[in-house]
Amino acid sequence: MPQQQTLTPEQKRQERLRRWQQPAGVQFASDEVAAGYRQRVQNLIDVLELRRPQWIPVCPMSGCYPFVYAGITLQDAMYDHARLSAAMLRYHTDFQPDFGASSMLFGLGGVLETLDYKLYHWPGHGIPANRPYQCVEDEYMKADEYDHLLNDPSDFFMRCFLPRIFGALEPFRAMAPLTDILEIPSAGLFAMPFGLPAMQQTLRRLLAAGDAAMAWIQTSSAISGRLAATLGLPTLVGGFTKAPFDCIGDTMRGTRGIMLDLYRQPRQVLAAVERFVPLAIEAGVRSANASGCPLVMLPLHKGADAFMSRRNFEKFYWPTLKAVVLGLIEQGVIPYLFVEGSYNQRLDLIRDPEIPAGKTFWVFDRTDLREVKKHFTGWACIGGNVPVSMLVASTPDEIRTHVRDLLRDCGGDGGYVLTTGAPIDDARAENVHALIAAGREFGVHG
Repeated sequence: MPQQQTLTPEQKRQERLRRWQQPAGVQFASDEVAAGYRQRVQNLIDVLELRRPQWIPVCPMSGCYPFVYAGITLQDAMYDHARLSAAMLRYHTDFQPDFGASSMLFGLGGVLETLDYKLYHWPGHGIPANRPYQCVEDEYMKADEYDHLLNDPSDFFMRCFLPRIFGALEPFRAMAPLTDILEIPSAGLFAMPFGLPAMQQTLRRLLAAGDAAMAWIQTSSAISGRLAATLGLPTLVGGFTKAPFDCIGDTMRGTRGIMLDLYRQPRQVLAAVERFVPLAIEAGVRSANASGCPLVMLPLHKGADAFMSRRNFEKFYWPTLKAVVLGLIEQGVIPYLFVEGSYNQRLDLIRDPEIPAGKTFWVFDRTDLREVKKHFTGWACIGGNVPVSMLVASTPDEIRTHVRDLLRDCGGDGGYVLTTGAPIDDARAENVHALIAAGREFGVHG
Protein backbone atom coordinates (compact mmCIF):
# COMPACT_ATOMS: atom_id res chain seq x y z
CA MET A 1 0.00 0.00 0.00
CA PRO A 2 1.40 3.43 -0.95
CA GLN A 3 2.84 5.74 1.72
CA GLN A 4 1.38 3.71 4.58
CA GLN A 5 3.24 5.76 7.17
CA THR A 6 1.38 8.94 6.10
CA LEU A 7 -2.13 7.50 6.28
CA THR A 8 -4.48 7.48 9.25
CA PRO A 9 -5.89 4.12 10.39
CA GLU A 10 -9.19 4.94 8.67
CA GLN A 11 -7.43 5.91 5.46
CA LYS A 12 -5.47 2.65 5.56
CA ARG A 13 -8.72 0.74 6.04
CA GLN A 14 -10.44 2.50 3.16
CA GLU A 15 -7.47 1.84 0.87
CA ARG A 16 -7.55 -1.85 1.77
CA LEU A 17 -11.30 -1.99 1.13
CA ARG A 18 -10.82 -0.29 -2.22
CA ARG A 19 -8.17 -2.82 -3.27
CA TRP A 20 -10.44 -5.67 -2.18
CA GLN A 21 -13.43 -4.34 -4.11
CA GLN A 22 -11.33 -3.61 -7.21
CA PRO A 23 -8.87 -6.53 -7.31
CA ALA A 24 -5.84 -6.04 -9.50
CA GLY A 25 -5.29 -8.59 -12.25
CA VAL A 26 -8.74 -10.20 -12.17
CA GLN A 27 -10.33 -10.46 -15.62
CA PHE A 28 -14.02 -10.93 -14.92
CA ALA A 29 -15.95 -13.15 -17.32
CA SER A 30 -18.62 -10.49 -17.81
CA ASP A 31 -19.84 -7.16 -16.50
CA GLU A 32 -22.52 -9.05 -14.59
CA VAL A 33 -19.94 -11.18 -12.79
CA ALA A 34 -17.88 -8.07 -11.97
CA ALA A 35 -20.96 -6.30 -10.59
CA GLY A 36 -21.85 -9.35 -8.49
CA TYR A 37 -18.33 -9.46 -7.05
CA ARG A 38 -18.40 -5.80 -6.07
CA GLN A 39 -21.88 -6.04 -4.56
CA ARG A 40 -20.85 -9.00 -2.41
CA VAL A 41 -17.87 -7.06 -1.11
CA GLN A 42 -20.09 -4.04 -0.50
CA ASN A 43 -22.62 -6.15 1.40
CA LEU A 44 -19.89 -7.32 3.73
CA ILE A 45 -18.51 -3.80 4.14
CA ASP A 46 -22.03 -2.66 5.05
CA VAL A 47 -22.53 -5.30 7.74
CA LEU A 48 -19.01 -4.78 9.10
CA GLU A 49 -19.80 -1.10 9.44
CA LEU A 50 -23.16 -1.95 11.06
CA ARG A 51 -25.39 -0.89 8.19
CA ARG A 52 -28.18 -2.85 6.52
CA PRO A 53 -26.82 -4.53 3.39
CA GLN A 54 -28.69 -5.20 0.17
CA TRP A 55 -28.75 -8.80 1.37
CA ILE A 56 -27.20 -10.57 4.35
CA PRO A 57 -23.99 -12.33 3.31
CA VAL A 58 -24.25 -16.13 3.40
CA CYS A 59 -20.96 -17.99 3.71
CA PRO A 60 -20.89 -21.31 5.59
CA MET A 61 -17.44 -22.50 6.67
CA SER A 62 -16.93 -25.16 4.04
CA GLY A 63 -13.96 -26.95 5.64
CA CYS A 64 -13.57 -30.39 4.08
CA TYR A 65 -17.06 -30.43 2.61
CA PRO A 66 -16.14 -29.53 -1.01
CA PHE A 67 -14.15 -32.75 -1.23
CA VAL A 68 -16.82 -34.86 0.44
CA TYR A 69 -19.35 -33.40 -2.00
CA ALA A 70 -17.08 -34.06 -4.97
CA GLY A 71 -16.60 -37.69 -3.95
CA ILE A 72 -12.83 -37.53 -3.49
CA THR A 73 -10.90 -38.35 -0.35
CA LEU A 74 -9.30 -35.71 1.83
CA GLN A 75 -6.01 -37.42 1.03
CA ASP A 76 -6.68 -36.68 -2.64
CA ALA A 77 -7.22 -33.03 -1.71
CA MET A 78 -3.90 -32.98 0.12
CA TYR A 79 -1.82 -34.39 -2.72
CA ASP A 80 -3.66 -34.03 -6.06
CA HIS A 81 -3.90 -30.38 -7.07
CA ALA A 82 -6.08 -31.07 -10.12
CA ARG A 83 -8.71 -32.86 -8.02
CA LEU A 84 -8.45 -30.19 -5.33
CA SER A 85 -9.15 -27.46 -7.89
CA ALA A 86 -12.03 -29.31 -9.54
CA ALA A 87 -13.70 -30.00 -6.19
CA MET A 88 -13.46 -26.38 -5.07
CA LEU A 89 -14.93 -25.12 -8.34
CA ARG A 90 -17.77 -27.65 -8.24
CA TYR A 91 -18.73 -26.78 -4.65
CA HIS A 92 -18.88 -23.05 -5.32
CA THR A 93 -20.67 -23.46 -8.65
CA ASP A 94 -23.35 -25.74 -7.24
CA PHE A 95 -23.99 -23.96 -3.91
CA GLN A 96 -23.22 -20.31 -4.75
CA PRO A 97 -22.19 -18.98 -1.33
CA ASP A 98 -21.39 -15.27 -1.24
CA PHE A 99 -17.67 -15.76 -0.67
CA GLY A 100 -15.04 -18.14 -1.91
CA ALA A 101 -13.61 -20.58 0.61
CA SER A 102 -9.85 -20.79 0.98
CA SER A 103 -8.11 -23.95 -0.20
CA MET A 104 -4.83 -23.15 1.57
CA LEU A 105 -5.24 -25.86 4.22
CA PHE A 106 -5.18 -28.44 1.42
CA GLY A 107 -2.72 -29.35 -1.31
CA LEU A 108 0.11 -29.30 1.23
CA GLY A 109 0.83 -33.02 1.45
CA GLY A 110 4.09 -32.86 -0.48
CA VAL A 111 5.44 -29.98 1.61
CA LEU A 112 4.55 -31.60 4.92
CA GLU A 113 5.95 -35.00 4.02
CA THR A 114 9.19 -33.59 2.66
CA LEU A 115 9.80 -31.65 5.88
CA ASP A 116 8.62 -34.53 8.13
CA TYR A 117 6.10 -32.30 9.88
CA LYS A 118 5.29 -33.65 13.33
CA LEU A 119 2.90 -31.08 14.74
CA TYR A 120 -0.13 -32.39 12.83
CA HIS A 121 -1.44 -35.58 11.34
CA TRP A 122 -3.17 -35.02 8.03
CA PRO A 123 -5.37 -37.18 5.77
CA GLY A 124 -3.39 -40.21 4.67
CA HIS A 125 -0.52 -39.44 7.03
CA GLY A 126 -1.14 -40.59 10.59
CA ILE A 127 -4.92 -40.63 10.18
CA PRO A 128 -7.30 -42.24 7.65
CA ALA A 129 -7.65 -40.79 4.17
CA ASN A 130 -11.05 -39.26 4.91
CA ARG A 131 -10.43 -37.66 8.31
CA PRO A 132 -9.44 -33.99 8.77
CA TYR A 133 -6.29 -32.60 10.34
CA GLN A 134 -5.42 -33.57 13.90
CA CYS A 135 -2.99 -31.61 16.07
CA VAL A 136 -0.40 -33.73 17.87
CA GLU A 137 -0.02 -31.92 21.18
CA ASP A 138 3.29 -32.07 23.01
CA GLU A 139 5.68 -29.77 24.82
CA TYR A 140 7.56 -28.57 21.75
CA MET A 141 8.78 -25.79 24.01
CA LYS A 142 10.02 -26.96 27.40
CA ALA A 143 9.00 -25.41 30.70
CA ASP A 144 12.49 -24.00 31.30
CA GLU A 145 12.84 -22.35 27.87
CA TYR A 146 10.87 -19.14 28.43
CA ASP A 147 14.05 -17.09 28.89
CA HIS A 148 15.44 -18.26 25.56
CA LEU A 149 12.15 -17.42 23.83
CA LEU A 150 11.97 -14.00 25.46
CA ASN A 151 15.59 -13.10 24.77
CA ASP A 152 15.51 -14.01 21.06
CA PRO A 153 12.29 -15.50 19.62
CA SER A 154 13.79 -16.03 16.16
CA ASP A 155 16.77 -17.91 17.56
CA PHE A 156 14.51 -20.04 19.73
CA PHE A 157 12.37 -20.92 16.73
CA MET A 158 15.37 -21.63 14.47
CA ARG A 159 17.39 -23.82 16.83
CA CYS A 160 14.79 -25.32 19.19
CA PHE A 161 11.16 -25.16 18.08
CA LEU A 162 11.48 -25.79 14.33
CA PRO A 163 13.81 -28.84 14.68
CA ARG A 164 11.22 -30.37 17.02
CA ILE A 165 8.24 -29.91 14.71
CA PHE A 166 10.08 -30.58 11.41
CA GLY A 167 12.13 -33.76 11.45
CA ALA A 168 14.00 -32.56 8.35
CA LEU A 169 15.31 -29.54 10.27
CA GLU A 170 16.91 -31.51 13.10
CA PRO A 171 20.42 -30.40 11.99
CA PHE A 172 19.48 -26.77 12.70
CA ARG A 173 20.19 -27.57 16.35
CA ALA A 174 23.91 -27.48 15.47
CA MET A 175 23.78 -23.88 14.29
CA ALA A 176 25.08 -21.05 16.44
CA PRO A 177 22.93 -17.96 17.03
CA LEU A 178 23.08 -15.63 14.05
CA THR A 179 24.01 -12.80 16.40
CA ASP A 180 27.39 -14.53 16.84
CA ILE A 181 28.41 -13.45 13.34
CA LEU A 182 30.38 -10.32 14.26
CA GLU A 183 34.00 -10.84 13.15
CA ILE A 184 36.08 -12.86 10.65
CA PRO A 185 36.34 -16.11 12.69
CA SER A 186 32.60 -16.18 13.28
CA ALA A 187 31.97 -16.30 9.52
CA GLY A 188 33.73 -19.66 9.34
CA LEU A 189 31.97 -20.96 12.44
CA PHE A 190 28.62 -19.91 10.96
CA ALA A 191 29.31 -21.78 7.71
CA MET A 192 30.73 -24.92 9.31
CA PRO A 193 27.42 -26.72 10.06
CA PHE A 194 26.52 -26.46 6.38
CA GLY A 195 29.42 -28.76 5.56
CA LEU A 196 27.92 -31.59 7.58
CA PRO A 197 26.25 -34.35 5.50
CA ALA A 198 23.07 -34.18 7.59
CA MET A 199 22.76 -30.42 7.06
CA GLN A 200 23.35 -30.80 3.33
CA GLN A 201 20.58 -33.37 3.21
CA THR A 202 18.36 -30.87 5.06
CA LEU A 203 19.11 -28.21 2.47
CA ARG A 204 18.18 -30.59 -0.35
CA ARG A 205 14.91 -31.34 1.41
CA LEU A 206 14.24 -27.63 1.84
CA LEU A 207 14.73 -27.11 -1.88
CA ALA A 208 12.27 -29.91 -2.62
CA ALA A 209 9.79 -28.49 -0.09
CA GLY A 210 10.17 -25.10 -1.72
CA ASP A 211 9.26 -26.53 -5.12
CA ALA A 212 6.21 -28.24 -3.58
CA ALA A 213 5.22 -25.04 -1.79
CA MET A 214 5.37 -23.04 -5.01
CA ALA A 215 3.05 -25.54 -6.70
CA TRP A 216 0.70 -25.33 -3.70
CA ILE A 217 0.48 -21.54 -3.60
CA GLN A 218 0.07 -21.32 -7.38
CA THR A 219 -2.83 -23.77 -7.18
CA SER A 220 -4.45 -21.93 -4.29
CA SER A 221 -4.08 -18.57 -6.02
CA ALA A 222 -5.49 -19.96 -9.25
CA ILE A 223 -8.55 -21.32 -7.42
CA SER A 224 -9.25 -17.96 -5.75
CA GLY A 225 -8.72 -16.13 -9.03
CA ARG A 226 -11.07 -18.40 -10.93
CA LEU A 227 -13.80 -18.14 -8.28
CA ALA A 228 -13.60 -14.36 -8.51
CA ALA A 229 -13.37 -14.15 -12.30
CA THR A 230 -16.03 -16.70 -13.25
CA LEU A 231 -18.46 -16.68 -10.30
CA GLY A 232 -17.89 -13.24 -8.82
CA LEU A 233 -16.95 -14.66 -5.41
CA PRO A 234 -14.54 -12.60 -3.32
CA THR A 235 -12.15 -14.14 -0.81
CA LEU A 236 -13.40 -13.77 2.77
CA VAL A 237 -10.19 -14.46 4.70
CA GLY A 238 -7.13 -12.53 3.62
CA GLY A 239 -4.74 -13.55 6.35
CA PHE A 240 -4.14 -15.27 9.62
CA THR A 241 -2.72 -14.58 13.05
CA LYS A 242 -3.38 -15.74 16.59
CA ALA A 243 -4.06 -14.56 20.11
CA PRO A 244 -0.67 -14.38 21.88
CA PHE A 245 -1.79 -16.83 24.57
CA ASP A 246 -2.74 -19.34 21.88
CA CYS A 247 0.64 -18.86 20.18
CA ILE A 248 2.25 -20.23 23.33
CA GLY A 249 -0.46 -22.58 24.52
CA ASP A 250 -1.61 -24.31 21.33
CA THR A 251 1.51 -25.64 19.67
CA MET A 252 4.48 -24.64 21.84
CA ARG A 253 3.75 -25.51 25.47
CA GLY A 254 0.56 -27.47 24.72
CA THR A 255 -2.64 -27.39 26.78
CA ARG A 256 -1.26 -29.24 29.79
CA GLY A 257 1.98 -27.30 29.80
CA ILE A 258 0.46 -23.84 29.55
CA MET A 259 -2.17 -24.54 32.20
CA LEU A 260 0.51 -25.68 34.65
CA ASP A 261 2.56 -22.60 33.80
CA LEU A 262 -0.30 -20.32 34.82
CA TYR A 263 0.29 -21.43 38.39
CA ARG A 264 3.97 -22.42 38.44
CA GLN A 265 5.47 -19.52 36.46
CA PRO A 266 2.76 -16.94 35.72
CA ARG A 267 5.23 -14.08 35.25
CA GLN A 268 6.96 -15.96 32.47
CA VAL A 269 3.65 -16.61 30.74
CA LEU A 270 2.71 -12.94 30.94
CA ALA A 271 6.09 -11.89 29.57
CA ALA A 272 5.83 -14.40 26.73
CA VAL A 273 2.34 -13.40 25.62
CA GLU A 274 3.33 -9.73 25.71
CA ARG A 275 6.42 -10.56 23.62
CA PHE A 276 4.14 -12.09 20.98
CA VAL A 277 1.90 -9.03 20.57
CA PRO A 278 4.01 -7.23 17.93
CA LEU A 279 4.83 -10.54 16.24
CA ALA A 280 1.13 -11.42 15.94
CA ILE A 281 0.23 -7.97 14.63
CA GLU A 282 3.00 -8.09 12.02
CA ALA A 283 1.99 -11.58 10.88
CA GLY A 284 -1.61 -10.48 10.35
CA VAL A 285 -0.72 -7.27 8.53
CA ARG A 286 1.84 -9.00 6.32
CA SER A 287 -0.66 -11.66 5.25
CA ALA A 288 -3.35 -9.06 4.48
CA ASN A 289 -0.84 -7.09 2.41
CA ALA A 290 0.00 -10.19 0.38
CA SER A 291 -3.60 -11.27 -0.30
CA GLY A 292 -5.29 -7.95 -0.94
CA CYS A 293 -8.17 -8.94 1.36
CA PRO A 294 -8.32 -6.92 4.61
CA LEU A 295 -9.94 -9.54 6.88
CA VAL A 296 -7.46 -11.41 9.06
CA MET A 297 -8.73 -14.43 10.97
CA LEU A 298 -7.81 -15.06 14.60
CA PRO A 299 -9.14 -18.49 15.71
CA LEU A 300 -9.60 -18.21 19.48
CA HIS A 301 -8.88 -21.47 21.27
CA LYS A 302 -7.87 -21.47 24.92
CA GLY A 303 -9.86 -18.43 26.00
CA ALA A 304 -13.16 -20.32 25.95
CA ASP A 305 -15.30 -20.77 29.04
CA ALA A 306 -14.34 -24.44 29.34
CA PHE A 307 -10.58 -23.79 29.18
CA MET A 308 -9.93 -21.09 31.75
CA SER A 309 -11.62 -19.13 34.50
CA ARG A 310 -12.91 -15.63 33.97
CA ARG A 311 -10.14 -14.36 36.27
CA ASN A 312 -7.42 -16.03 34.21
CA PHE A 313 -9.04 -14.82 31.00
CA GLU A 314 -8.86 -11.25 32.29
CA LYS A 315 -5.24 -11.64 33.34
CA PHE A 316 -3.58 -13.89 30.77
CA TYR A 317 -5.72 -13.97 27.61
CA TRP A 318 -7.70 -10.82 26.93
CA PRO A 319 -5.16 -7.98 27.43
CA THR A 320 -2.77 -9.21 24.75
CA LEU A 321 -5.54 -10.33 22.39
CA LYS A 322 -7.03 -6.86 22.72
CA ALA A 323 -3.62 -5.35 21.97
CA VAL A 324 -3.36 -7.41 18.78
CA VAL A 325 -6.88 -6.40 17.71
CA LEU A 326 -6.07 -2.73 18.25
CA GLY A 327 -2.75 -3.11 16.45
CA LEU A 328 -4.45 -4.63 13.42
CA ILE A 329 -7.08 -1.90 13.37
CA GLU A 330 -4.28 0.70 13.53
CA GLN A 331 -2.95 -0.75 10.25
CA GLY A 332 -6.36 -0.69 8.56
CA VAL A 333 -6.85 -4.44 8.89
CA ILE A 334 -10.19 -5.95 9.93
CA PRO A 335 -9.81 -8.53 12.72
CA TYR A 336 -12.03 -11.58 12.09
CA LEU A 337 -12.26 -13.32 15.45
CA PHE A 338 -13.51 -16.91 15.23
CA VAL A 339 -14.71 -17.56 18.78
CA GLU A 340 -14.49 -21.33 19.16
CA GLY A 341 -16.32 -23.02 22.01
CA SER A 342 -18.45 -20.86 24.31
CA TYR A 343 -17.84 -17.30 25.52
CA ASN A 344 -21.13 -16.92 27.40
CA GLN A 345 -19.28 -16.02 30.63
CA ARG A 346 -17.14 -13.22 29.16
CA LEU A 347 -19.20 -11.34 26.61
CA ASP A 348 -19.07 -8.22 28.77
CA LEU A 349 -15.26 -8.38 28.76
CA ILE A 350 -14.73 -8.72 25.03
CA ARG A 351 -17.29 -6.00 24.30
CA ASP A 352 -14.51 -3.59 25.20
CA PRO A 353 -15.22 0.17 24.83
CA GLU A 354 -11.58 0.80 23.87
CA ILE A 355 -12.10 -1.20 20.65
CA PRO A 356 -13.78 1.17 18.18
CA ALA A 357 -17.22 0.33 16.83
CA GLY A 358 -17.59 -1.12 13.35
CA LYS A 359 -13.98 -2.29 13.04
CA THR A 360 -14.16 -5.99 13.97
CA PHE A 361 -15.99 -9.16 12.92
CA TRP A 362 -16.83 -11.89 15.46
CA VAL A 363 -18.06 -15.36 14.48
CA PHE A 364 -19.36 -17.51 17.34
CA ASP A 365 -19.47 -21.28 17.65
CA ARG A 366 -21.44 -22.25 20.79
CA THR A 367 -22.08 -18.86 22.38
CA ASP A 368 -25.75 -17.81 22.61
CA LEU A 369 -25.94 -15.42 19.66
CA ARG A 370 -28.99 -13.65 20.98
CA GLU A 371 -27.02 -12.71 24.09
CA VAL A 372 -24.14 -11.68 21.84
CA LYS A 373 -26.54 -9.42 19.95
CA LYS A 374 -27.55 -7.68 23.19
CA HIS A 375 -23.92 -6.89 23.98
CA PHE A 376 -22.64 -6.18 20.47
CA THR A 377 -25.47 -4.17 18.85
CA GLY A 378 -24.04 -0.89 17.63
CA TRP A 379 -20.48 -2.07 18.31
CA ALA A 380 -19.42 -5.00 16.12
CA CYS A 381 -20.57 -7.29 13.31
CA ILE A 382 -21.34 -10.86 14.36
CA GLY A 383 -21.97 -14.21 12.69
CA GLY A 384 -22.35 -17.91 13.34
CA ASN A 385 -24.67 -20.00 15.48
CA VAL A 386 -25.84 -22.33 12.72
CA PRO A 387 -24.85 -25.63 14.40
CA VAL A 388 -22.91 -28.04 12.22
CA SER A 389 -24.95 -30.87 13.74
CA MET A 390 -28.06 -29.47 12.04
CA LEU A 391 -26.43 -29.78 8.63
CA VAL A 392 -25.77 -33.46 9.33
CA ALA A 393 -28.86 -34.60 11.22
CA SER A 394 -31.71 -32.13 10.62
CA THR A 395 -34.13 -31.78 7.74
CA PRO A 396 -34.11 -28.92 5.23
CA ASP A 397 -37.36 -27.60 6.74
CA GLU A 398 -35.80 -27.52 10.21
CA ILE A 399 -32.83 -25.62 8.86
CA ARG A 400 -35.08 -23.15 7.08
CA THR A 401 -36.94 -22.48 10.33
CA HIS A 402 -33.70 -22.09 12.30
CA VAL A 403 -32.28 -19.62 9.76
CA ARG A 404 -35.54 -17.65 9.65
CA ASP A 405 -35.56 -17.25 13.43
CA LEU A 406 -31.85 -16.46 13.58
CA LEU A 407 -32.12 -13.72 10.96
CA ARG A 408 -35.22 -12.31 12.63
CA ASP A 409 -33.45 -12.07 16.00
CA CYS A 410 -29.93 -11.13 14.90
CA GLY A 411 -29.91 -9.88 11.33
CA GLY A 412 -32.71 -7.41 10.88
CA ASP A 413 -30.78 -4.21 11.57
CA GLY A 414 -27.50 -5.15 9.87
CA GLY A 415 -24.26 -6.21 11.48
CA TYR A 416 -24.79 -9.94 10.88
CA VAL A 417 -23.31 -12.59 8.56
CA LEU A 418 -25.05 -15.95 8.13
CA THR A 419 -22.43 -18.60 8.68
CA THR A 420 -21.90 -21.79 10.61
CA GLY A 421 -20.31 -22.17 14.03
CA ALA A 422 -17.65 -24.52 12.66
CA PRO A 423 -16.65 -26.18 9.35
CA ILE A 424 -19.44 -28.23 7.74
CA ASP A 425 -17.21 -31.22 6.95
CA ASP A 426 -19.86 -33.98 7.05
CA ALA A 427 -22.94 -32.02 5.95
CA ARG A 428 -25.66 -33.36 3.69
CA ALA A 429 -26.00 -31.57 0.36
CA GLU A 430 -29.73 -30.90 0.72
CA ASN A 431 -29.10 -29.21 4.06
CA VAL A 432 -26.35 -26.97 2.71
CA HIS A 433 -28.69 -25.95 -0.11
CA ALA A 434 -31.42 -25.30 2.47
CA LEU A 435 -29.11 -23.09 4.55
CA ILE A 436 -28.09 -20.93 1.61
CA ALA A 437 -31.61 -20.76 0.17
CA ALA A 438 -33.06 -19.69 3.52
CA GLY A 439 -30.41 -17.02 3.81
CA ARG A 440 -31.44 -15.70 0.40
CA GLU A 441 -35.16 -15.90 1.25
CA PHE A 442 -35.07 -14.20 4.66
CA GLY A 443 -31.95 -12.08 4.35
CA VAL A 444 -32.87 -9.69 1.52
CA HIS A 445 -33.24 -6.09 2.61
CA GLY A 446 -33.65 -4.54 -0.81
